[in-house]
Amino acid sequence: MSSPATSSDREKVVSKLPGWLRQNLKVRAAQHGIEIQAAVEQGIRDWCTLASTPPAVDTSGADSFSTFLPPGQWDEFRQVATERRVSLIQGLAQSVQLWLDANPAPHVERPEITRRIIVCNQKGGVGKTAITAGLGEALAEDSDSLHAVRVAKALTEALRASDTQSDEVPGGDDPLSVENLPGLGLRVLLVDFDPQCHLTNQLGAAPLPMNGDSLTNHMAGDPKGDLRDLVVSVDDETFGGRLHLLPACNDAFLLDVRLSAVRAREAALERALAPLEADYDVILVDCPPSLGLSMDAAAYYGRRRPGETLGQSGALIVVQAEDSSADAYELLTTQIDDLRGDLQVDIDYLGIVVNLYDSRRGFIATSSLQGWVDIKDPRVVGLIGDLKEQKEAVRMKRPLLSYAPKSQQAIGMRALAREIV
Repeated sequence: MSSPATSSDREKVVSKLPGWLRQNLKVRAAQHGIEIQAAVEQGIRDWCTLASTPPAVDTSGADSFSTFLPPGQWDEFRQVATERRVSLIQGLAQSVQLWLDANPAPHVERPEITRRIIVCNQKGGVGKTAITAGLGEALAEDSDSLHAVRVAKALTEALRASDTQSDEVPGGDDPLSVENLPGLGLRVLLVDFDPQCHLTNQLGAAPLPMNGDSLTNHMAGDPKGDLRDLVVSVDDETFGGRLHLLPACNDAFLLDVRLSAVRAREAALERALAPLEADYDVILVDCPPSLGLSMDAAAYYGRRRPGETLGQSGALIVVQAEDSSADAYELLTTQIDDLRGDLQVDIDYLGIVVNLYDSRRGFIATSSLQGWVDIKDPRVVGLIGDLKEQKEAVRMKRPLLSYAPKSQQAIGMRALAREIV
């Protein structure tokens, strides 16, 4: 059936579609960035012009489906369906399937040069590990499924309205600020570069034994095997085998000492990870709260390589909305700027993530947030609230985006991923 719509150029049509076909249509339309009604319109138009009836589609379990079509198209469709002796439900299902066949899922765009993101801050306890994990998970989510994402304008509104928070990020409870978008589907390696092994433990993996091989050994020029053999998969259907982890080892406490005897020690991390880069689109390094040689090596690894565009790789700085983060930020940026000058390399800042934010902490939090926003370069690219889901995911040793995929923190992680890719 059809009825006049509020728009003067389209009419509302109500029919039925099986749930699986409706979901495929919803995802595919999002992947191509078009409205569902435009896809159905094109599918019906193509179906009506076919020389013969296409194969039948299983419509068992079909339930109500509505859309908007140009005036007269549904009447034409009904006439063609009558001539072909197929029901309207079957004809509509064939039309949708026809559009799906003509518009396959687009291939995931993969960078020519593996992107390297260094998640850092000299201060401990700001949540670098949580951001590394959440960002990596958001980058690796299934591109054939839809996931809730906070749109960019919502971040701006949140930063403006930082004094309106109850127990969520400002603006986080506004359904109009969230869109359902396909996952990014990238191949991601998380590197736990912190001897405290927080990332390794949070994702339920085991730290590497002190008497075995490790990233530290490879950086120090004393490998005991292939580094690839140390990588483990974060086994969760949400990530489809695309998310991997290089676990840490407590021997990283000795890394600075061992690096002191290595030639060209700034490039030690790059030399160690180079054999793995062909397997991944993005490598995220969870850095220790240190300003030593290990941080030099991490920053150098994130430098802009020949042929790489501005902002493809670099440093993502995690802070909190409080004064000590500002002090640590100054120390970190000074170190990176010194490295830039000493080695004549370009190390880009990918942005600032304000983590564990809660405006109920009062003027300190809100004024500090404003201070980060006022920096402008690098700009704030993420605002993540201090909510219970992240802590629960850590306790359960599960990825946040599979443990609580619709939480405000998960939605914010996906927004962050889209801000920097």
